[in-house]
Amino acid sequence: MSKRIALIPGDGIGVEVVREAERVLATLVSTHQLPLDWTTFDWGAEKYLREGVTLPEGAIEMLRRDFDAILIGALGDPRVPSNQHARDILLGIRFGLDLYVNQRPVKLLDARLCPLKGVAEEDVNFVIFRENTEGAYAGVGGNFKRDTPDEVAVQEDVNTRMGVERILVYAFEYALRHGGKKVCMSDKANAMPYGHGLWERTFAQVRERYPRIDSRHLYVDTLAMEIIRNPSQFEVIVTCNLFGDILSDLSAALLGGLGAAPSANLNPGCISMFEPVHGSAPEIAGKNLANPMAAILTAGMMLDELGFPEETAHIEKLVAEAIHQGITTPDLGGELGTREVGNWICARL
Repeated sequence: MSKRIALIPGDGIGVEVVREAERVLATLVSTHQLPLDWTTFDWGAEKYLREGVTLPEGAIEMLRRDFDAILIGALGDPRVPSNQHARDILLGIRFGLDLYVNQRPVKLLDARLCPLKGVAEEDVNFVIFRENTEGAYAGVGGNFKRDTPDEVAVQEDVNTRMGVERILVYAFEYALRHGGKKVCMSDKANAMPYGHGLWERTFAQVRERYPRIDSRHLYVDTLAMEIIRNPSQFEVIVTCNLFGDILSDLSAALLGGLGAAPSANLNPGCISMFEPVHGSAPEIAGKNLANPMAAILTAGMMLDELGFPEETAHIEKLVAEAIHQGITTPDLGGELGTREVGNWICARL
């Protein structure tokens, strides 16, 4: 049976890069007989401005019932300064489908792209797992005496035992499945003893179930320093929602920037969502300048989750080959456009 994919191109350059990822999927369907089928949804700023609709009523149930995966582009448009539509769509899908695992691979495909001196490709190859449904992004808080000199803003960091334990277990299980030997958990319990004390206590119990894994704990400031100082020491990193957001973008700089950084939002055994993590970049939208590699690699991650690991490896190999040969957009030092990079990869497929 075909695997059904929901395509949500989004806004700005999201439309352009998802188009190239879709072309890669279409090429695999025609040349490798991959059993894929997809439907495109126009959820984004244009629909919101035209109809006042962000995430349509019944969308979550429809996605869960009718699709196996979601491939989504960047969301954000200066015509919607509140970014309401982006929050409703992205967070609505993440929370509605309980996509509690945010997976950010950090794999250097060409040593020339790394800003660190003396670093080889094999020195940057780890994955960050970010808890994706709780923490500082749970939306709990409020304002008192807003827009006055006496304003008070409260933003709660929400952590549950279930939420913390399941992301920790996922990180350890991932390490076992992929032959990993090291897991590092990061928090800031020395400054946040209640919420992040829960992380430390839960980690101490979960790690006992995995005696074959070398597990350790680092406070987030130390971890940020160590990622830059010696990235080769890490294999699997797991942390909370806010810190995972920051650390994964920091780590993306090691592999050439957000234009080459894929990601996945997972609920194991259920429908999951895959998105390149860069923004919608309205200033370059429509100019054929956006780097499609993050979107193409993200499509590769989706194929792996759908049960096509060989095609995933093939896509990654071709993206690496394109970078080695300078078949890139200007952000990676090349002179080609979005379409031309997509053309090269599709032709190689």
